[in-house]
Amino acid sequence: MKNCSVARLLVAVVTVATLSSCRRAPAPGQWQGYFEGEFVHIAAPLAGRLEHLAVTRGSRIAAGAPLFRLEQAAEQATHREATERLRQAEARLADLTKGQRPSELAAAEARVAQAAAAADLSARDLERIAKLHSSGAVSDGDLDRVRLTHEANRNQVAQAEAQLATAKLGARTDALAGAEAEVAAARAAVERAAWSLAQKSPSAATGALVYDTLYREGEFVPAGSPVVSLLPPGHLKVRFFVPEAEFAGLKTGGTVRVAVTGLAAPLEARITYLAPQPEYTPPILYNRENRAKLVFMVEAHPVDPAAARDFHPGQPVDVRR
Repeated sequence: MKNCSVARLLVAVVTVATLSSCRRAPAPGQWQGYFEGEFVHIAAPLAGRLEHLAVTRGSRIAAGAPLFRLEQAAEQATHREATERLRQAEARLADLTKGQRPSELAAAEARVAQAAAAADLSARDLERIAKLHSSGAVSDGDLDRVRLTHEANRNQVAQAEAQLATAKLGARTDALAGAEAEVAAARAAVERAAWSLAQKSPSAATGALVYDTLYREGEFVPAGSPVVSLLPPGHLKVRFFVPEAEFAGLKTGGTVRVAVTGLAAPLEARITYLAPQPEYTPPILYNRENRAKLVFMVEAHPVDPAAARDFHPGQPVDVRR
């Protein structure tokens, strides 16, 4: 029985060796490869609990479609606070540019009228006293007293008019500049709060395949941790491996044909990357016999991304020149 088992084992080894020796290597100019995806991982720069996941794995979404929403209570409160502070700063600036209130302006105008009336009365007194002084009925001291009173009344008119003009003006230049700076700072705070609020509910920049979702609703998402992984149509590429002897014939920008199982006509792809270093299967001995084991990785993107829309990363392909 033991000899029979050994005999069967030897037959199996010989059979495998025979099949391996009969397996044909790819013809020159034909290489094996697979589709590779360049994924876009969507994350929020702020942490929070995942309230709503708007997409499902495997679905296709259009540009601008909402992806997910994290809790926003704190950001909404911050945005409301910043908005109210902006309103307060704008109201203060508007108040400084308007000058005093109408009732205060009316009071200032009344003081001007009162001072003008007093000046008019003192002018008449001065004219009358001057005539009496010329006839000798009034002393020089009385005349000087009336003249000084009239001058004081005129100064009161000038003072009241200056106060009225000041009341019609706004605040001083420095006060206005400070109020304008407060408005600018409050507006920046509103923009920052709005940005934080928007980061909690991102949307898709382009149409894409939802390749994976990494969190469930109710879970806490750390800041910067991807929640959704997208694969846009233009981010699917072909990665294949070329022997060292044929690598020199490929150039960046050249085209290759990609054959996919089940596809009638091959896809046309443009070479976008040539690896600068070879890959190999150990052991490596740099001699003429083992140079054939060296292969270089090459990447090519489909010329028409829409034609590769239904293919998936990892799907094997055959590449020809």
